[in-house]
Amino acid sequence: MIKKTTAFYVVLVGSLASFMAAYTSNAVTMALPELARVFHLSNILQNWTINLYLLTMAVLSVPFGKICAQKGLKKSFFYGALVFFIGTAGIIMAANTEMLLLFRFIQAIGSAAIFVSSVSMIVKAVPNNQRGRALGINIASVYIGLSLAPVLGGSLTYNFGWESIFAITLPVSFIVVVLTYLKIKEEWKLDANDPIDIKGSVFYGIGISAFMYGFTELHTLTGQAITAVGVIFLIIFIYYELKQKYPIFNVRLYKNHKFLSSNIASVISYISIFSVSTIINYHFQYILGWNAQMTGLILISMPVMQAIVTPQSGKLSDLINPQKLSALGMGLATIAILILTTMDDSTSVYIIIIALMIGGVGYGLFSSPNTNTIMSSVPPNETTMASAAVATMRVIGQTLSIGILTVIFAFVMGNVAITPSVYPQLGESCHLALICSTILGVISVLASLVGMNSNDKLNTTQR
Repeated sequence: MIKKTTAFYVVLVGSLASFMAAYTSNAVTMALPELARVFHLSNILQNWTINLYLLTMAVLSVPFGKICAQKGLKKSFFYGALVFFIGTAGIIMAANTEMLLLFRFIQAIGSAAIFVSSVSMIVKAVPNNQRGRALGINIASVYIGLSLAPVLGGSLTYNFGWESIFAITLPVSFIVVVLTYLKIKEEWKLDANDPIDIKGSVFYGIGISAFMYGFTELHTLTGQAITAVGVIFLIIFIYYELKQKYPIFNVRLYKNHKFLSSNIASVISYISIFSVSTIINYHFQYILGWNAQMTGLILISMPVMQAIVTPQSGKLSDLINPQKLSALGMGLATIAILILTTMDDSTSVYIIIIALMIGGVGYGLFSSPNTNTIMSSVPPNETTMASAAVATMRVIGQTLSIGILTVIFAFVMGNVAITPSVYPQLGESCHLALICSTILGVISVLASLVGMNSNDKLNTTQR
Protein backbone atom coordinates (compact mmCIF):
# COMPACT_ATOMS: atom_id res chain seq x y z
CA MET A 1 0.00 0.00 0.00
CA ILE A 2 1.53 3.31 -1.07
CA LYS A 3 1.32 6.14 1.43
CA LYS A 4 -0.46 9.34 0.46
CA THR A 5 2.67 11.29 1.41
CA THR A 6 4.69 9.22 -1.05
CA ALA A 7 2.21 9.93 -3.82
CA PHE A 8 2.38 13.63 -2.93
CA TYR A 9 6.18 13.74 -3.17
CA VAL A 10 6.20 11.66 -6.36
CA VAL A 11 3.87 14.16 -8.04
CA LEU A 12 5.85 17.08 -6.54
CA VAL A 13 9.35 16.03 -7.66
CA GLY A 14 8.05 14.72 -10.98
CA SER A 15 6.34 18.04 -11.66
CA LEU A 16 9.34 20.12 -10.53
CA ALA A 17 11.66 18.11 -12.76
CA SER A 18 9.26 18.35 -15.70
CA PHE A 19 8.99 22.10 -15.12
CA MET A 20 12.77 22.40 -15.08
CA ALA A 21 13.32 20.40 -18.27
CA ALA A 22 10.51 22.19 -20.14
CA TYR A 23 11.70 25.63 -19.10
CA THR A 24 15.29 24.87 -20.08
CA SER A 25 14.39 23.48 -23.50
CA ASN A 26 12.09 26.37 -24.42
CA ALA A 27 14.15 29.22 -22.91
CA VAL A 28 16.98 28.36 -25.30
CA THR A 29 14.77 29.60 -28.13
CA MET A 30 14.86 33.10 -26.64
CA ALA A 31 18.66 33.01 -26.43
CA LEU A 32 19.29 31.81 -30.01
CA PRO A 33 20.19 35.24 -31.43
CA GLU A 34 22.54 35.85 -28.47
CA LEU A 35 24.08 32.37 -28.79
CA ALA A 36 24.53 32.98 -32.53
CA ARG A 37 26.42 36.18 -31.75
CA VAL A 38 28.63 34.69 -29.03
CA PHE A 39 29.39 31.34 -30.71
CA HIS A 40 29.10 32.52 -34.36
CA LEU A 41 26.28 30.10 -35.20
CA SER A 42 24.57 30.01 -38.60
CA ASN A 43 20.79 29.69 -38.87
CA ILE A 44 21.16 25.90 -39.25
CA LEU A 45 23.41 25.55 -36.19
CA GLN A 46 20.99 27.67 -34.17
CA ASN A 47 18.30 25.07 -34.81
CA TRP A 48 20.75 22.28 -33.96
CA THR A 49 21.19 23.77 -30.48
CA ILE A 50 17.60 22.61 -29.98
CA ASN A 51 17.77 19.51 -32.18
CA LEU A 52 20.72 17.88 -30.38
CA TYR A 53 18.82 17.96 -27.09
CA LEU A 54 15.69 16.48 -28.64
CA LEU A 55 17.52 13.88 -30.74
CA THR A 56 19.38 12.57 -27.71
CA MET A 57 16.13 12.22 -25.80
CA ALA A 58 14.49 10.44 -28.74
CA VAL A 59 17.33 7.90 -28.97
CA LEU A 60 17.42 7.19 -25.23
CA SER A 61 13.72 7.24 -24.28
CA VAL A 62 12.94 3.76 -25.62
CA PRO A 63 15.86 1.86 -24.01
CA PHE A 64 15.45 3.94 -20.83
CA GLY A 65 11.86 2.68 -20.61
CA LYS A 66 13.17 -0.85 -20.06
CA ILE A 67 16.27 0.11 -18.07
CA CYS A 68 14.34 2.35 -15.67
CA ALA A 69 11.79 -0.40 -15.08
CA GLN A 70 14.51 -2.92 -14.19
CA LYS A 71 16.84 -0.71 -12.16
CA GLY A 72 14.00 1.03 -10.35
CA LEU A 73 11.90 4.06 -11.21
CA LYS A 74 12.97 6.10 -8.19
CA LYS A 75 16.67 5.34 -8.69
CA SER A 76 16.45 6.19 -12.40
CA PHE A 77 14.66 9.45 -11.67
CA PHE A 78 17.20 10.38 -8.98
CA TYR A 79 20.22 9.83 -11.23
CA GLY A 80 18.46 11.48 -14.16
CA ALA A 81 17.97 14.64 -12.10
CA LEU A 82 21.61 14.49 -10.97
CA VAL A 83 22.91 14.15 -14.55
CA PHE A 84 20.66 17.01 -15.61
CA PHE A 85 22.22 19.16 -12.87
CA ILE A 86 25.75 18.33 -14.10
CA GLY A 87 24.85 19.06 -17.74
CA THR A 88 23.27 22.39 -16.84
CA ALA A 89 26.32 23.47 -14.82
CA GLY A 90 28.57 22.51 -17.74
CA ILE A 91 26.55 24.54 -20.23
CA ILE A 92 26.98 27.65 -18.09
CA MET A 93 30.76 27.19 -18.15
CA ALA A 94 31.00 26.37 -21.88
CA ALA A 95 33.76 28.36 -23.58
CA ASN A 96 33.12 27.27 -27.18
CA THR A 97 30.52 25.64 -29.44
CA GLU A 98 31.85 22.12 -28.84
CA MET A 99 31.55 22.42 -25.06
CA LEU A 100 28.10 23.97 -25.36
CA LEU A 101 26.84 21.06 -27.45
CA LEU A 102 28.60 18.42 -25.29
CA PHE A 103 26.94 19.55 -22.07
CA ARG A 104 23.64 20.05 -23.91
CA PHE A 105 23.97 16.36 -24.79
CA ILE A 106 24.63 15.42 -21.13
CA GLN A 107 21.66 17.53 -20.04
CA ALA A 108 19.47 15.64 -22.52
CA ILE A 109 20.54 12.27 -21.05
CA GLY A 110 19.23 13.42 -17.68
CA SER A 111 16.04 14.73 -19.24
CA ALA A 112 15.33 11.41 -20.96
CA ALA A 113 15.59 9.54 -17.64
CA ILE A 114 13.43 12.16 -15.91
CA PHE A 115 10.62 12.11 -18.46
CA VAL A 116 10.43 8.31 -18.72
CA SER A 117 10.61 7.57 -14.98
CA SER A 118 8.52 10.49 -13.66
CA VAL A 119 5.31 9.63 -15.54
CA SER A 120 5.68 5.93 -14.63
CA MET A 121 6.23 6.80 -10.96
CA ILE A 122 3.07 8.90 -10.94
CA VAL A 123 1.05 6.09 -12.53
CA LYS A 124 2.38 3.61 -9.95
CA ALA A 125 2.05 5.89 -6.89
CA VAL A 126 -1.35 7.48 -7.59
CA PRO A 127 -4.68 5.57 -7.49
CA ASN A 128 -6.29 4.90 -10.88
CA ASN A 129 -9.27 7.14 -10.19
CA GLN A 130 -6.93 10.09 -9.61
CA ARG A 131 -4.50 9.33 -12.42
CA GLY A 132 -5.83 11.90 -14.87
CA ARG A 133 -5.68 14.65 -12.26
CA ALA A 134 -2.11 13.74 -11.24
CA LEU A 135 -0.97 13.55 -14.84
CA GLY A 136 -2.73 16.87 -15.44
CA ILE A 137 -0.69 18.48 -12.65
CA ASN A 138 2.50 17.01 -14.08
CA ILE A 139 1.73 18.16 -17.60
CA ALA A 140 0.62 21.58 -16.30
CA SER A 141 4.05 21.95 -14.73
CA VAL A 142 5.50 21.48 -18.19
CA TYR A 143 3.41 24.36 -19.47
CA ILE A 144 4.22 26.53 -16.48
CA GLY A 145 7.85 25.98 -17.44
CA LEU A 146 7.01 26.85 -21.01
CA SER A 147 5.07 29.88 -19.76
CA LEU A 148 7.99 31.25 -17.80
CA ALA A 149 10.54 30.39 -20.50
CA PRO A 150 9.71 33.17 -22.99
CA VAL A 151 9.33 36.08 -20.57
CA LEU A 152 11.86 34.95 -17.96
CA GLY A 153 14.31 33.57 -20.52
CA GLY A 154 13.99 36.69 -22.65
CA SER A 155 14.38 39.02 -19.68
CA LEU A 156 17.36 37.13 -18.26
CA THR A 157 19.08 36.96 -21.64
CA TYR A 158 18.50 40.67 -22.25
CA ASN A 159 19.69 41.80 -18.82
CA PHE A 160 22.20 39.18 -17.65
CA GLY A 161 23.26 37.13 -20.68
CA TRP A 162 22.32 33.72 -22.01
CA GLU A 163 24.04 31.82 -19.15
CA SER A 164 21.50 33.09 -16.64
CA ILE A 165 18.61 31.13 -18.22
CA PHE A 166 20.38 27.92 -17.18
CA ALA A 167 21.77 29.17 -13.87
CA ILE A 168 18.35 29.66 -12.27
CA THR A 169 17.48 25.97 -12.81
CA LEU A 170 20.35 24.74 -10.66
CA PRO A 171 18.55 25.31 -7.31
CA VAL A 172 15.45 23.52 -8.65
CA SER A 173 17.61 20.56 -9.76
CA PHE A 174 19.19 20.43 -6.31
CA ILE A 175 15.80 20.45 -4.56
CA VAL A 176 14.53 17.63 -6.78
CA VAL A 177 17.59 15.48 -6.05
CA VAL A 178 17.37 16.05 -2.28
CA LEU A 179 13.60 15.48 -1.99
CA THR A 180 13.77 12.32 -4.09
CA TYR A 181 16.53 10.90 -1.89
CA LEU A 182 14.98 11.86 1.46
CA LYS A 183 11.21 11.65 0.98
CA ILE A 184 10.52 8.82 -1.49
CA LYS A 185 11.36 5.54 0.23
CA GLU A 186 9.41 3.20 -2.06
CA GLU A 187 10.95 1.73 -5.17
CA TRP A 188 9.15 0.35 -8.21
CA LYS A 189 10.80 -2.35 -10.29
CA LEU A 190 9.18 -4.17 -13.21
CA ASP A 191 10.54 -7.24 -15.01
CA ALA A 192 13.70 -6.99 -12.88
CA ASN A 193 15.10 -10.31 -14.13
CA ASP A 194 14.46 -9.80 -17.84
CA PRO A 195 17.59 -9.37 -19.98
CA ILE A 196 18.20 -6.02 -21.68
CA ASP A 197 17.71 -6.22 -25.44
CA ILE A 198 21.03 -4.67 -26.52
CA LYS A 199 20.69 -5.53 -30.21
CA GLY A 200 17.21 -4.02 -30.38
CA SER A 201 18.48 -0.87 -28.67
CA VAL A 202 21.27 -0.55 -31.25
CA PHE A 203 18.84 -0.99 -34.17
CA TYR A 204 16.54 1.64 -32.69
CA GLY A 205 19.37 4.07 -31.86
CA ILE A 206 20.87 3.89 -35.35
CA GLY A 207 17.47 4.08 -37.01
CA ILE A 208 16.06 7.04 -35.09
CA SER A 209 19.38 8.95 -35.20
CA ALA A 210 19.81 8.49 -38.94
CA PHE A 211 16.17 9.30 -39.67
CA MET A 212 16.12 12.49 -37.60
CA TYR A 213 19.51 13.76 -38.69
CA GLY A 214 18.82 12.93 -42.32
CA PHE A 215 15.46 14.67 -42.10
CA THR A 216 17.13 17.95 -41.11
CA GLU A 217 19.35 17.62 -44.22
CA LEU A 218 16.56 16.45 -46.53
CA HIS A 219 17.36 19.20 -49.01
CA THR A 220 20.61 17.36 -49.90
CA LEU A 221 21.20 13.96 -51.51
CA THR A 222 23.25 12.91 -48.50
CA GLY A 223 20.40 13.81 -46.18
CA GLN A 224 17.92 11.83 -48.28
CA ALA A 225 20.23 8.79 -48.22
CA ILE A 226 20.71 9.01 -44.43
CA THR A 227 16.94 9.33 -43.95
CA ALA A 228 16.40 6.20 -46.03
CA VAL A 229 18.98 4.31 -43.95
CA GLY A 230 17.15 5.42 -40.82
CA VAL A 231 13.81 4.15 -42.12
CA ILE A 232 15.39 0.78 -43.02
CA PHE A 233 16.87 0.36 -39.54
CA LEU A 234 13.56 1.30 -37.90
CA ILE A 235 11.77 -1.36 -40.00
CA ILE A 236 14.45 -3.88 -38.96
CA PHE A 237 13.94 -2.81 -35.34
CA ILE A 238 10.17 -3.42 -35.49
CA TYR A 239 10.61 -6.81 -37.21
CA TYR A 240 13.29 -7.85 -34.70
CA GLU A 241 11.29 -6.74 -31.65
CA LEU A 242 8.24 -8.74 -32.73
CA LYS A 243 10.35 -11.91 -32.47
CA GLN A 244 11.84 -11.18 -29.04
CA LYS A 245 10.61 -12.66 -25.77
CA TYR A 246 12.07 -9.69 -23.86
CA PRO A 247 11.95 -6.74 -26.30
CA ILE A 248 13.44 -3.35 -25.43
CA PHE A 249 10.07 -1.95 -26.51
CA ASN A 250 6.88 -3.97 -26.83
CA VAL A 251 5.68 -2.91 -30.28
CA ARG A 252 2.68 -5.23 -29.87
CA LEU A 253 1.14 -2.52 -27.69
CA TYR A 254 0.29 -0.72 -30.93
CA LYS A 255 -2.28 -3.41 -31.68
CA ASN A 256 -4.46 -1.51 -29.20
CA HIS A 257 -6.16 1.09 -31.40
CA LYS A 258 -6.51 3.64 -28.60
CA PHE A 259 -2.80 3.37 -27.80
CA LEU A 260 -1.91 3.59 -31.49
CA SER A 261 -4.19 6.50 -32.36
CA SER A 262 -3.20 8.51 -29.27
CA ASN A 263 0.50 8.09 -30.04
CA ILE A 264 -0.06 9.14 -33.65
CA ALA A 265 -2.08 12.15 -32.48
CA SER A 266 0.67 12.99 -29.99
CA VAL A 267 3.64 12.90 -32.36
CA ILE A 268 1.79 14.83 -35.09
CA SER A 269 0.56 17.43 -32.58
CA TYR A 270 4.14 18.09 -31.46
CA ILE A 271 5.30 18.37 -35.07
CA SER A 272 2.50 20.86 -35.64
CA ILE A 273 2.88 22.96 -32.48
CA PHE A 274 6.49 22.92 -31.29
CA SER A 275 8.08 25.17 -33.92
CA VAL A 276 5.40 27.87 -33.54
CA SER A 277 7.23 29.62 -30.68
CA THR A 278 10.47 29.59 -32.70
CA ILE A 279 8.67 31.08 -35.70
CA ILE A 280 7.04 33.81 -33.60
CA ASN A 281 10.39 34.49 -31.94
CA TYR A 282 12.08 34.97 -35.33
CA HIS A 283 9.22 37.18 -36.48
CA PHE A 284 9.49 39.58 -33.54
CA GLN A 285 13.25 39.58 -32.91
CA TYR A 286 14.45 39.61 -36.50
CA ILE A 287 11.73 40.98 -38.78
CA LEU A 288 10.21 43.48 -36.31
CA GLY A 289 13.46 44.16 -34.42
CA TRP A 290 12.08 43.59 -30.92
CA ASN A 291 14.38 42.57 -28.07
CA ALA A 292 14.20 39.17 -26.32
CA GLN A 293 12.43 40.60 -23.28
CA MET A 294 9.52 42.10 -25.24
CA THR A 295 9.25 39.03 -27.45
CA GLY A 296 8.99 36.85 -24.36
CA LEU A 297 6.05 38.88 -23.08
CA ILE A 298 4.17 38.04 -26.30
CA LEU A 299 5.14 34.36 -26.39
CA ILE A 300 3.97 33.79 -22.83
CA SER A 301 0.33 33.98 -24.02
CA MET A 302 0.13 30.41 -25.29
CA PRO A 303 1.76 28.39 -22.49
CA VAL A 304 -0.02 30.41 -19.77
CA MET A 305 -3.37 29.29 -21.19
CA GLN A 306 -2.04 25.74 -21.43
CA ALA A 307 -1.00 25.82 -17.77
CA ILE A 308 -4.48 27.03 -16.74
CA VAL A 309 -6.47 24.55 -18.83
CA THR A 310 -4.33 21.39 -18.57
CA PRO A 311 -5.09 20.40 -14.92
CA GLN A 312 -8.82 20.82 -15.54
CA SER A 313 -8.74 18.78 -18.74
CA GLY A 314 -6.80 16.08 -16.90
CA LYS A 315 -9.50 15.94 -14.23
CA LEU A 316 -12.21 15.83 -16.90
CA SER A 317 -10.42 12.97 -18.65
CA ASP A 318 -11.08 10.81 -15.55
CA LEU A 319 -14.81 11.32 -16.10
CA ILE A 320 -15.42 11.28 -19.87
CA ASN A 321 -13.80 9.79 -22.96
CA PRO A 322 -10.41 11.56 -23.05
CA GLN A 323 -10.10 11.33 -26.82
CA LYS A 324 -13.19 13.54 -27.20
CA LEU A 325 -11.32 16.24 -25.29
CA SER A 326 -8.17 15.59 -27.33
CA ALA A 327 -9.96 16.02 -30.65
CA LEU A 328 -11.70 19.21 -29.50
CA GLY A 329 -8.47 20.66 -28.12
CA MET A 330 -6.36 19.93 -31.17
CA GLY A 331 -9.10 21.40 -33.34
CA LEU A 332 -8.83 24.72 -31.47
CA ALA A 333 -5.02 24.63 -31.67
CA THR A 334 -5.21 24.08 -35.43
CA ILE A 335 -7.53 27.07 -35.84
CA ALA A 336 -5.00 29.17 -33.95
CA ILE A 337 -2.16 28.14 -36.26
CA LEU A 338 -4.38 28.85 -39.28
CA ILE A 339 -4.83 32.42 -38.01
CA LEU A 340 -1.05 32.77 -37.66
CA THR A 341 -0.52 31.81 -41.32
CA THR A 342 -1.80 35.31 -42.20
CA MET A 343 0.99 36.94 -40.15
CA ASP A 344 3.30 39.49 -41.78
CA ASP A 345 5.12 42.67 -40.68
CA SER A 346 1.81 44.61 -40.71
CA THR A 347 -0.19 42.12 -38.61
CA SER A 348 -1.52 43.53 -35.34
CA VAL A 349 0.21 42.21 -32.24
CA TYR A 350 -3.23 41.73 -30.67
CA ILE A 351 -4.24 39.25 -33.39
CA ILE A 352 -1.08 37.24 -32.76
CA ILE A 353 -1.71 37.25 -29.00
CA ILE A 354 -5.34 36.13 -29.47
CA ALA A 355 -4.23 33.31 -31.78
CA LEU A 356 -1.60 32.18 -29.26
CA MET A 357 -4.17 32.18 -26.45
CA ILE A 358 -6.61 30.10 -28.51
CA GLY A 359 -3.77 27.72 -29.28
CA GLY A 360 -2.93 27.49 -25.59
CA VAL A 361 -6.49 26.62 -24.61
CA GLY A 362 -6.65 24.04 -27.40
CA TYR A 363 -3.39 22.32 -26.60
CA GLY A 364 -4.24 22.37 -22.90
CA LEU A 365 -7.43 20.46 -23.72
CA PHE A 366 -5.49 18.03 -25.92
CA SER A 367 -2.32 17.08 -24.07
CA SER A 368 -3.40 15.78 -20.65
CA PRO A 369 -6.34 13.66 -21.89
CA ASN A 370 -4.18 12.26 -24.68
CA THR A 371 -1.46 11.27 -22.20
CA ASN A 372 -4.10 9.71 -19.93
CA THR A 373 -5.35 7.65 -22.88
CA ILE A 374 -1.86 6.35 -23.65
CA MET A 375 -1.07 5.45 -20.02
CA SER A 376 -4.51 3.88 -19.46
CA SER A 377 -4.56 1.73 -22.60
CA VAL A 378 -1.78 -0.67 -21.53
CA PRO A 379 -1.60 -3.40 -18.84
CA PRO A 380 -0.18 -2.26 -15.47
CA ASN A 381 3.14 -4.07 -16.05
CA GLU A 382 3.66 -2.10 -19.28
CA THR A 383 3.44 1.40 -17.78
CA THR A 384 7.14 2.14 -18.35
CA MET A 385 6.74 1.15 -21.99
CA ALA A 386 3.79 3.54 -22.27
CA SER A 387 5.79 6.22 -20.47
CA ALA A 388 8.67 5.69 -22.89
CA ALA A 389 6.20 6.02 -25.75
CA VAL A 390 4.91 9.33 -24.34
CA ALA A 391 8.45 10.70 -24.03
CA THR A 392 9.54 9.34 -27.42
CA MET A 393 6.53 10.72 -29.29
CA ARG A 394 7.16 14.09 -27.64
CA VAL A 395 10.80 14.39 -28.61
CA ILE A 396 10.39 12.85 -32.07
CA GLY A 397 7.59 15.31 -32.76
CA GLN A 398 9.58 18.25 -31.41
CA THR A 399 12.67 17.25 -33.39
CA LEU A 400 10.73 16.77 -36.62
CA SER A 401 8.97 20.09 -36.05
CA ILE A 402 12.28 21.95 -35.88
CA GLY A 403 13.56 19.65 -38.64
CA ILE A 404 10.78 20.75 -41.00
CA LEU A 405 11.57 24.37 -40.16
CA THR A 406 15.28 23.73 -40.81
CA VAL A 407 14.56 22.07 -44.16
CA ILE A 408 12.31 24.96 -45.22
CA PHE A 409 15.02 27.43 -44.16
CA ALA A 410 17.59 25.51 -46.19
CA PHE A 411 15.42 25.42 -49.32
CA VAL A 412 14.27 29.04 -49.16
CA MET A 413 17.25 30.79 -47.53
CA GLY A 414 20.25 28.47 -47.69
CA ASN A 415 22.75 28.03 -44.85
CA VAL A 416 23.32 31.72 -44.07
CA ALA A 417 23.45 34.08 -41.12
CA ILE A 418 20.11 35.81 -40.55
CA THR A 419 20.67 39.42 -41.60
CA PRO A 420 18.26 42.13 -42.86
CA SER A 421 19.07 41.18 -46.46
CA VAL A 422 17.35 37.78 -46.02
CA TYR A 423 14.38 38.95 -43.91
CA PRO A 424 11.94 38.56 -46.87
CA GLN A 425 13.05 34.93 -47.26
CA LEU A 426 12.80 34.43 -43.49
CA GLY A 427 9.19 35.62 -43.55
CA GLU A 428 8.41 33.32 -46.49
CA SER A 429 10.00 30.37 -44.65
CA CYS A 430 7.95 31.00 -41.52
CA HIS A 431 4.75 31.28 -43.58
CA LEU A 432 5.37 27.93 -45.29
CA ALA A 433 6.16 26.27 -41.96
CA LEU A 434 2.87 27.52 -40.45
CA ILE A 435 0.91 26.14 -43.41
CA CYS A 436 2.55 22.74 -42.85
CA SER A 437 1.69 22.97 -39.15
CA THR A 438 -1.98 23.66 -39.93
CA ILE A 439 -2.24 20.60 -42.18
CA LEU A 440 -0.58 18.43 -39.54
CA GLY A 441 -2.97 19.75 -36.89
CA VAL A 442 -5.94 18.53 -38.94
CA ILE A 443 -4.34 15.06 -39.19
CA SER A 444 -3.85 14.97 -35.41
CA VAL A 445 -7.56 15.75 -34.89
CA LEU A 446 -8.51 12.91 -37.22
CA ALA A 447 -6.26 10.48 -35.32
CA SER A 448 -8.05 11.31 -32.05
CA LEU A 449 -11.46 10.86 -33.69
CA VAL A 450 -10.47 7.46 -35.08
CA GLY A 451 -9.27 6.28 -31.67
CA MET A 452 -12.44 7.51 -29.99
CA ASN A 453 -14.47 4.98 -31.99
CA SER A 454 -12.23 2.05 -31.02
CA ASN A 455 -13.70 -0.80 -28.95
CA ASP A 456 -10.47 -1.22 -26.95
CA LYS A 457 -10.89 -0.50 -23.23
CA LEU A 458 -8.99 1.87 -20.93
CA ASN A 459 -7.55 0.54 -17.66
CA THR A 460 -9.18 2.93 -15.19
CA THR A 461 -11.75 2.18 -12.54
CA GLN A 462 -14.32 4.59 -13.94
CA ARG A 463 -14.64 3.02 -17.33
